[in-house]
Amino acid sequence: MSSSPTITPLIHKLARRDALSDEERSVLAGLLGPERHVPAGGLLVEPGDRPGFSTFLVSGFCARYSLTVDGGRQLTEVNVPGDFVDLHSLLMRQMDHGVVALGDCVIAPAAHADLRRLTESHPHLARLLWLETVVDGAIHRQWLVTMGQQNAASRLAHLVCELYRRLESAGLARDYRFSIPMTQVDLGDVLGLTPVHVNRVLMDLRQQGLLEWRAGLVTIPDWDRLVSLGQFDPTYLRLQSDAV
Repeated sequence: MSSSPTITPLIHKLARRDALSDEERSVLAGLLGPERHVPAGGLLVEPGDRPGFSTFLVSGFCARYSLTVDGGRQLTEVNVPGDFVDLHSLLMRQMDHGVVALGDCVIAPAAHADLRRLTESHPHLARLLWLETVVDGAIHRQWLVTMGQQNAASRLAHLVCELYRRLESAGLARDYRFSIPMTQVDLGDVLGLTPVHVNRVLMDLRQQGLLEWRAGLVTIPDWDRLVSLGQFDPTYLRLQSDAV
C-alpha cells in the first residue's frame, strides 16, 4: 500500500530507523485530521495551551520558541515537514513553549485519543513515535552544546548540517541543497546572535566557499569542510536502521 503524500516525509524518516508494514503506513495516514494553513508568523501552538491533539507539519517550516520576561525570544528547535511539532503534548498536557510558523505552513491534527489507541494496538509504531520525542531531546541537548562550546561560525555550520540531514531523511533535500524561509533574525534567535553578526558570519562562510544562503535557498559547496567546522556528528538524529 502506498503512503499518502501528506504522510510521506514521516514514512521516509521512520523507515530509515526500522521497517514499516503496509498496515502501519496506513494507520499513520489515518491518524491525521483535516489540513489547515498557517501563514508565516502565525502561531501553531502558544505557551500555556492544553491541546487535545498533536500537530503534524505537512509542509513548510516552523520553530519552537520560549520567551523571556523582557520579551526576548529563543528558538529552541526548527521543525521540518514530516515532524510532529508537539507529539510530547500527549503526556505534557500544558505547553511550556510555543511553535511559530517561519513561513507559510500546512498542518494536520492527530487527536490524542487516537494516539493513545495507537500505543495500545500498534506497539511497534508507538515505539517509533516515542523515538521521535527522544530525538527531539537529543536535538535540544546538541543545541545546548553548540551554544555553550562553539563559536558563531561553528554554530551556524552545525545548524545547516543538521537541517540538511533531517530534510534529506524525509526525502526533501538532495545534492547538498535545500530551501528554508529563515530570516537573519530567525537565525539570530537560534544561534544567540544579532542579525548583524549573523550577516557577517554568512558572508565569511560564503567567502570561504563553505556555504551559500540566498533568498531562502541554501547550497553547501563543500560538505566535508562544513561538517568539520560545525563539529557535526549526526548520530544524535538516529537516522540509521536500528530495530525498535
